[in-house]
Amino acid sequence: MTCSGVLVLAATPIGRVTDAPPRLAEELAGADVVAAEDTRRLRRLTTELGVEIGGRVVSYFEGNESARTPQLLEALENGDRVVLVTDAGMPSVSDPGYRLVVAAVEADIQVTAVPGPSAVLMALAVSGLPVDRFCFEGFLPRKGGERSRRLAELAAEPRTMVFFEAPHRTGAALSAMAGTFGDDRPGAVCRELTKTYEEVRRGPVGELAEWAADGVRGEVTIVVAGAPPATGGDTDPASLRSAVDALVDDGLSRKDAIAAVAKQTGVPKREVYQVVHSED
Repeated sequence: MTCSGVLVLAATPIGRVTDAPPRLAEELAGADVVAAEDTRRLRRLTTELGVEIGGRVVSYFEGNESARTPQLLEALENGDRVVLVTDAGMPSVSDPGYRLVVAAVEADIQVTAVPGPSAVLMALAVSGLPVDRFCFEGFLPRKGGERSRRLAELAAEPRTMVFFEAPHRTGAALSAMAGTFGDDRPGAVCRELTKTYEEVRRGPVGELAEWAADGVRGEVTIVVAGAPPATGGDTDPASLRSAVDALVDDGLSRKDAIAAVAKQTGVPKREVYQVVHSED
C-alpha cells in the first residue's frame, strides 16, 4: 500500500541564490521535515530566499546518513513530506541522498524532485565539447593508483566525460588524465560556475594540467572529450611498450596498463602482452 508521505529531492543553487527555482522556497516552507547536508548553509539559504521553515530541521550528511535514513523513512511512513537538500545541486548526485531514495522506493513511498541548477549539465553545455552523448563519473579516487586504474577503464570511453574534483587535487587529476588519455585529448575545466569568479578554461588536458599545477581555487568540474575511434595508429612494438610503461609509471599495474593500451589502440590484449614481455 502506498502511504501519503512524500520524499522531495530539492536542488539548491550551485552559486547565485537567484538561480533557485521558485518551487524550492515553497517546498522548504511547507515541509514537515527538512533534511539538510549542512544546517548552517540551509539557514543562510532560507534567509536569502526570505523563507521561514515551519517543520523540523535535521542534519543529513555523509557521516550520519546510514543512521539517519531509518528515522527519515519512519517519518515518511507516518505521512510526512520530507524535503532533502544538500549544499549545492541535486541531492544524491555525488551528495547524500541515494540511501534514502532506495529506502523510500523499496517502501513504496513517492519520490519526486524540484529540478534546478546542475554543475554537471552547465559544465557540459559551456565546455564546447560534444554533448549528444555523455557520462558522469563523479569524483575520481583520491589515491593515485586507484585513480589511474579508474582512468584506464575509461581510456576507450567514446562519450564526453564529466568529473567533479576538489581544487587541491585538480592538477594531479588532469596530469593523470593526460598520462592515460594522451596530452592532446580535448578538455575543459569549469571553475566557480555561476559565481563572481566563474571561469571556463578549455584546451588539451596536457596544457590544462600545466595550468593547474600551481593550484586551483573554488568548485571544479572537469569535462573531457571521449576517445576517438581506434585507427590502429602507433601500434608498432616500441610504441606499445612505451604506452604501457607510461601507464605503469603513473601507478597502474602492468596487467591493467596492458589492458588499457589494448583498448586505446585496438590491438588484442594478448598481442600487447607478448610485445611487452618479449624483452623480459
